[in-house]
Amino acid sequence: SICVPVLKRMEKVPPLLRKEVEVAKLQKELTGEVNRKIGERQREFFLKEQLKIIQQELGITKDDRSADADEFRSRLEGKVVPPAAQKRIDDELTKLSVLETGSPEYAVTRNYLDWATSMPWGLYSEDKLDLGRARKILNDHHAGLDDIKSRIIEFLAVGAFRGEIAGSIVLLVGPPGVGKTSIGKSIAESLGRPFYRFSVGGMRDEAEIKGHRRTYIGALPGKLVQALKEVEVMNPVIMLDEVDKLGNSHQGDPASALLETLDPEQNVGFLDHYLDLRLDLSKVLFVCTANSLYSIPGPLLDRMEIIRLSGYITEEKLAIAKRHLWPRQLERAGVPKNRLAISDSALRNLIEGYAREAGVRQLDKQLGKLVRKAVVKLLDEPDSKIKIGPKDIESYLGMAFWHPEQLLTGVGVVTGLAWNSMGGATLPIEATRIHTLNRGFKLTGKLGDVMKESAEIAFSYVNSHLKEFKGDPKFFDQAFVHMHVPEGATPKDGPSAGISMASALLSLARNQAPKKGVAMTGELTLTGLVLPIGGLREKVIAARRLKLYELIIPELNRGDFEELPDYLKEGLTMHFAKRFSDVVKVLF
Repeated sequence: SICVPVLKRMEKVPPLLRKEVEVAKLQKELTGEVNRKIGERQREFFLKEQLKIIQQELGITKDDRSADADEFRSRLEGKVVPPAAQKRIDDELTKLSVLETGSPEYAVTRNYLDWATSMPWGLYSEDKLDLGRARKILNDHHAGLDDIKSRIIEFLAVGAFRGEIAGSIVLLVGPPGVGKTSIGKSIAESLGRPFYRFSVGGMRDEAEIKGHRRTYIGALPGKLVQALKEVEVMNPVIMLDEVDKLGNSHQGDPASALLETLDPEQNVGFLDHYLDLRLDLSKVLFVCTANSLYSIPGPLLDRMEIIRLSGYITEEKLAIAKRHLWPRQLERAGVPKNRLAISDSALRNLIEGYAREAGVRQLDKQLGKLVRKAVVKLLDEPDSKIKIGPKDIESYLGMAFWHPEQLLTGVGVVTGLAWNSMGGATLPIEATRIHTLNRGFKLTGKLGDVMKESAEIAFSYVNSHLKEFKGDPKFFDQAFVHMHVPEGATPKDGPSAGISMASALLSLARNQAPKKGVAMTGELTLTGLVLPIGGLREKVIAARRLKLYELIIPELNRGDFEELPDYLKEGLTMHFAKRFSDVVKVLF
């Protein structure tokens, strides 16, 4: 028989029993707590339902449908809603009153009414047509840009004369960082209108402009309707940023969708896909920005008034840095003005050595870097004051990115002028004879097709007129000529280097260096005519930056030159060429 140790077993029973009792107690407490909470919620629910029924019986409150409908009706008080829009809203309110509040259709209709009644129907802000005030705002916010300011003042003056500013579409074109977006804000501030900005760069879906049809789940109106809801008036200043970078995809063409929006003849009845109501955008002032005109569709460009912003010269950048950028960087870093200062000569060194681009973004970044490095010194020496001079710039920022450009001179070397969306630049052109074993012509410098054709025209024209221009008539018969346009890695295209390339070839044939300190630009034809070019302002700025004060430009660009501000024309010796023979008279 087996002996069972009963005593030992009995010793193990009490702890097990205690554990079971604890679990049972805990379960009882939890069950009691859950029942209590459920009971409270049920009681609260029953009381609320009873209260709601009593209030409805007494007419004290309304159900959700009635409350929503009253809210939408109250929003329309004081607004001038067009009859067609009013009828549509009334129909939707009637539909809302018969739908169940929990149904999906109720949510769709409610959202629609929310947007439709949020529109500022017939509400307009009063324009401030004080030209003195407008001038002060523009001058406070922007250094330089005198020609742009005068264009804006002219625009406001016409509105002041009429008594109202009509809707208009202005396109500000210029290199990055020259202040296009901030000018849009200044226009809005000087008019006293609300400002709304959205970027259309990379936008590929036309629904972003015109909205989605409300049959889709999660449908929304387009950006313009959203803008009107936010600004709460029908005549804001709306900025469409980066309009030259609009995309295009299988989902639609946003540039084409903008055609209706930006046409003053059509946008009186702008139709958003979501609202499906006619909105009057004819009083909206649209300000668009772009770096280049080439990628903007012609029909869209045709609807805009173009205002060109060019790059800044050193003196303008210096004024901008002193008045705007440097104080802003000190404020961001929390540094008192009396503890950190920078001299004018140091700013000039910084501009010419580290920030030579057309705009001022790079200049702002370099000033921020200066302030950060100075703050480290101020923390190390709490009682010190720092004055940054021209010799300190290199110790703070390292070696300069830009060095004084060496003007290439000699036989077969000419300085041309070029421009692109980033601003103007000088374009040295070099031509040399490699050997006389056979006739040939070679081009290098990553040139585009148009520029290659321009070089061939120059070669043909000079070759056929060597005797007239006192060159050796047989020079090119056995000469293999190589023409190069540095820098080799930078793509270049366009016809405006025609006279520059012809001058380099003629210099080579005459074995005579052209006149020093002269820069030129102009398209050349096979008959020797000099045709007009674009980007004259940018090219003049590029020439001044290199201290080139004698320029040859086409006679047909004389009007463009006369329109330039006086500070750009000051000190320049200009030669206006009708034919290539006029260029030769200046150079040789």
